[in-house]
Amino acid sequence: MIDRRAAAGRLTSGLLRTVTSGGPSVTHALIALCCLIFLISPLSGFNSSYGNADALLAAQAGYFEHWGVIPSELWDGSGRALLTPLTALFVHGSWLHLLGNMLFLYVFGVMTEERMGRTEFTFFYVACGYLALVAYAAAHATSDQTLVGASGAISAVLGAFLYLFPRARVTSLFPFLFFLPLRFPAWIVLIFWFALQWLAVQRAGSGGPGVAYLAHVAGFALGFLYAWGRYRRTDRVKSPARATEGESQP
Repeated sequence: MIDRRAAAGRLTSGLLRTVTSGGPSVTHALIALCCLIFLISPLSGFNSSYGNADALLAAQAGYFEHWGVIPSELWDGSGRALLTPLTALFVHGSWLHLLGNMLFLYVFGVMTEERMGRTEFTFFYVACGYLALVAYAAAHATSDQTLVGASGAISAVLGAFLYLFPRARVTSLFPFLFFLPLRFPAWIVLIFWFALQWLAVQRAGSGGPGVAYLAHVAGFALGFLYAWGRYRRTDRVKSPARATEGESQP
């Protein structure tokens, strides 16, 4: 899905750097970790130790409350509450939630990691994901509903990708076009995706948590600003159509 051979950038010294140093091990590790955590959780349906019916529902509720972000509790100053924006990054609420996030992480995380390097990408992913969830919790500070998922961190990856690879091309499936696979420059797909998230935030208003669209918007903005601040003095990758090819659902 990803053509990494054409993904190249220029260092501040002006020397051409081809970003093929060892492969995207952090991206693959994050995907594997999220999948493993979901499989052993009471949400996958594969772990019979949680019981059935009411016992399973109780285990799921307790699982979310223990590992997810509860906005009303985040500001009480306890160490455990302050850790939940980190642990929530690796918890997903359903198979659809997990697979959708992992697809986006794979498509856009591979080249972003190779551009940043493993250590920087790891810090970037965790820090932006944490801050995106905190931003959402701050906007819904009185809510008792639990927030989980890697969407904020993955949105940051999308924002960074937009800055770093503005001319990369992505094969996208659009439901309103009968899921026809169409190839567009990444900047069109990602700006369209961001606009949808922003409109969803406006529609949600102050109605409280549902899908964490505000975390998506905050993460995307953080990712783009980080890439702009970190790489604006270097050349962005401007390879044409061959830079990337993947599948996404904006």
